[in-house]
Amino acid sequence: MTINRQSPEQNGPLKFPPNFVWGSATAAYQIEGAIAEDGRKPSIWDTFSAIPGKVLNGDTGEIACDHYHRYPEDVALMKMLNLGAYRFSIAWPRIVPDGRGAVNQQGLDFYDRLTDKLLEAGIQPYATLYHWDLPQALEDRGGWTNRETAEAYAEYADVVSRRLGDRISSYTTFNEPWCSAVLGYGLGIHAPGKQDRAAQVAATHHLLLAHGLAVPILRRNAPKAEVGITLNLWSFDPASDSAADRQAAEEGYDLDNRAYLDPLFRGKYPETYLNALAPDETIPVQAGDLETMKAPIDFLGINYYIRHVRQAVPGIPGGQDVYPPGIYTTMDWEVYPPGLYDLLVRLNNEYQIRKIYITENGSSGEEGPDEKGEVHDALRLYYLQEHLTQAHRAIQQGVPLAGYFAWSLMDNYEWAWGYTRRFGIVYVDYETQQRIIKDSGHWYARVAASNALPDYRVIYP
Repeated sequence: MTINRQSPEQNGPLKFPPNFVWGSATAAYQIEGAIAEDGRKPSIWDTFSAIPGKVLNGDTGEIACDHYHRYPEDVALMKMLNLGAYRFSIAWPRIVPDGRGAVNQQGLDFYDRLTDKLLEAGIQPYATLYHWDLPQALEDRGGWTNRETAEAYAEYADVVSRRLGDRISSYTTFNEPWCSAVLGYGLGIHAPGKQDRAAQVAATHHLLLAHGLAVPILRRNAPKAEVGITLNLWSFDPASDSAADRQAAEEGYDLDNRAYLDPLFRGKYPETYLNALAPDETIPVQAGDLETMKAPIDFLGINYYIRHVRQAVPGIPGGQDVYPPGIYTTMDWEVYPPGLYDLLVRLNNEYQIRKIYITENGSSGEEGPDEKGEVHDALRLYYLQEHLTQAHRAIQQGVPLAGYFAWSLMDNYEWAWGYTRRFGIVYVDYETQQRIIKDSGHWYARVAASNALPDYRVIYP
């Protein structure tokens, strides 16, 4: 890693708008541990991770980062990192362990304590109500393929928002419904591990319906808080300038992005998505569903990691991915920061979005402490710097970007990858639970404190 203080691309610090939100993010199952404490019952990830071969090394979230017990230490770390906001998820199995019915007050007490600790530290709490950990009891009745789950989710959102109310600055209904539907029900590589395209289509609809059902409930119970949803979105580029490849890239954008954006903002599914459905893949839409889905939201959260480069394949809508030469992370994800700019500008042009947050953005890398106890993660630092540069560029083009949440606050349970992939700006020793701020974390803390990217650029490699 080298530092270029005479970068031709930058003259002086890149200042962000006043009140720009600097934060970091986590998810409950990835960090909390304590999966059988204080009334919590199993989620689909407890069940899935216990099945041999589903998660690398048989890893589970049983202990994870032990955040459930160590949250005061972790909030102190956030303060050291100069975070103004913390995006965390609330575990449905802690709050309503059976999915519907009896409320577990001990579970609510934990998030009460966490919220108060954040506010005492001057850190605004941004809560996500669903980050993939469905109560197993609901999955036993069909999970997201069952309309009942959307109704149960609305009840759960009511319970949480009545208890935490306006102490929460921002409520995100769902994190990445694409992952829940496609990876969980279509491809089977995430919980609950189904491989059924018809189930994927039904799950997609019920996830978006649940979002729409929850929005007015959250507004009623927390009128001063903002309400939105987070989608994992990609930019799409054609593999060549051929008409076929350009069409494949557009179809890919429709199938993976607009299939979620259009119901939320236009109250309909895109034609590309509808035309790609097989005869047995029926959207279980009922009267009023599409209107419910497009309940007005205050913000859209975007989780951006990679772009897709698409090559046309006869008979396959959206074509197939190709992988150009470049820098890749240990997830084999291409590092392509201009894709974030392209995506933000396109969204701003196509949809009337009031406010946008980058709710996740980060790089994997398995660096550990050196002989001095320091963690040097050059690629992650470079990744954050370059994506923030593109975010700043988008703001200059009029994109209403209001905040950035680095993924992740700390190394954690990386779903089907177990503990073999690290995304944190804070290193975690899973044996001792020691936390060490990495180079990227120290850099990010300076950025957050100054509300600006420094007047030098780190060059990688």
